[in-house]
Amino acid sequence: MNKWNQKRRIMRRYDLTARMYDARYAEEQAAKYQAALAHLNITGHSTVLDVGCGTGLFFSHIAPQAQTVVGVDISRLLLLQAKKRAQRFHNVHLVQADGDHLPFSDKQFSVVFAFTVLQNMPKPLETLSELKRNAECCGHVVVSGLKKAFSLEDFSALLQDAGLKVVYVEDADGLKCHVAVIVQN
Repeated sequence: MNKWNQKRRIMRRYDLTARMYDARYAEEQAAKYQAALAHLNITGHSTVLDVGCGTGLFFSHIAPQAQTVVGVDISRLLLLQAKKRAQRFHNVHLVQADGDHLPFSDKQFSVVFAFTVLQNMPKPLETLSELKRNAECCGHVVVSGLKKAFSLEDFSALLQDAGLKVVYVEDADGLKCHVAVIVQN
């Protein structure tokens, strides 16, 4: 299956589950957010990119501390759900885009998050390269890898192959994902 067909299949799957996404994943996602945010210092000057933002569950965790939050997703129906959540915040903006081809100039964000994205991408190394491209020098990239899709060893090897400087990996038993905090060179 070519890359675009795989992405279209994922997009359709998320479009179909958009209305029940929060009920299905909110608790699981919150655990990932807490694991990541425990190792970061988000300030009023932080510009945040949330790739694969889904219904915007992360916004309430990050928008009150950040200057700007940009949520990106390939699924139009997930973004429609995220739009409802984003209306509560003056600093959240939404963009429909492919995580492998983000429509931003290089090094625009102090923190780039990609929760529950890598296992959906046909070439995770390319995705990591694109996330890295969008992070400022000395900024952070935070990614998760679903444990069903990546062993800890495979996840760590993927991050190393991408040339990323991992400063912390959370792998607690209660998490369904490995969560990595990376410093951008």
